[in-house]
Amino acid sequence: MTDIGIMMFATDEAIQPADLARAVEERGFESLFLPEHTHIPSSRETPFPGGGDLPREYSHLHDPFVALTAAAAVTSQIKLATGVCLVAQRDPIATAKAVASLDQISGGRFIFGIGAGWNAEELANHGVAFQDRWLVVREHVQAMRALWTQDEAEYHGRFVDFDPVWSWPKPVQPGGPPILLGSNATKWAYARIAEYCDGWMPLPGRSDLTRAIPELETTAANFGRTMDSISLTAFNPWPKADPAAREQHARDLIGLGFQRLVLGVPPAPAATVLPLLDAYAELAAKLTAEETR
Repeated sequence: MTDIGIMMFATDEAIQPADLARAVEERGFESLFLPEHTHIPSSRETPFPGGGDLPREYSHLHDPFVALTAAAAVTSQIKLATGVCLVAQRDPIATAKAVASLDQISGGRFIFGIGAGWNAEELANHGVAFQDRWLVVREHVQAMRALWTQDEAEYHGRFVDFDPVWSWPKPVQPGGPPILLGSNATKWAYARIAEYCDGWMPLPGRSDLTRAIPELETTAANFGRTMDSISLTAFNPWPKADPAAREQHARDLIGLGFQRLVLGVPPAPAATVLPLLDAYAELAAKLTAEETR
C-alpha cells in the first residue's frame, strides 16, 4: 500500500508543529515531514531554485528537531521526518545525538530525510564551500552511522575526524533511522543513494522519473544492491490545485513504484491548513480503495 505523508514549512507564523501533528495523525496520514534552513543570508546572491523571489517561510523556520520532538510528544503512530535536514551545515556528532534522541523519544518513528542545500551563502556561513557540500554530506552520514552502531565509534575523513568516542543513546531502529536522499535525478545522486542511503526522495516536477528509476536500479546493482533495499518517496510540497489533476498525478507516481507520496500544505494558520488536510485525506482514502480492489 502507498503511504501518504504531509509536509509543511513549520514557521512561527503557521499552525504550531504539535497541533499540526495531531491533525495529521487524526486523519490517518502516515508521516509528517518538516524542512530546514538555519537562516537565509540577506545578500540573496544564490537564486531560488523554484524561480522568482524566495518565499518568506524560508527565513522563518523552526528547528526541525525541536519541532518534531514537540510532534512526537502528542502523537503515537505517525512517522516523524526531516524533509530535508541540511546535514552539511550541522556538526555530525551533535546531529547524530539529536537523531538518536528523537528516535528514542518517538519510539523508533523517525525518518531522516537529508540534502546538501542549494544556498551557497548559507553553506559558507557554516564554513562549508559550495563545491564541497556533497563530499561533506557523505562523511557526515558515514560518521553518524558509526556513532549509531558502534559502542566506541571513530571516523577519519577529510571533513570529519575523531578518535574513539562513547555516544548514547543509540537509535531504536537497528542501524539508525532510514536515510532518504532529497535530490534531483542525476548520475551522481544515484551513486550517493546506492552508497550510503536507504531511499530516494525527489521532487517529481524537477526530474524525469520514468527514466530515472531504471537508471537508479542500474547504479544500485553496480553497488551490489537491489531496488528492494531502496525506498521511493515522491516529495511533492506543491501538489496540483485541481483535485482531479492531483489525483491523476498521485496515480502516475504510484504506477512508477513510489511507496510514499508527501503532499504539502502552506505555512498558514489552522483555518487554512485543516481543510486542505481533509481534502488530502479523501484522496488518500480513494487511492487506498483503488489499491485494495
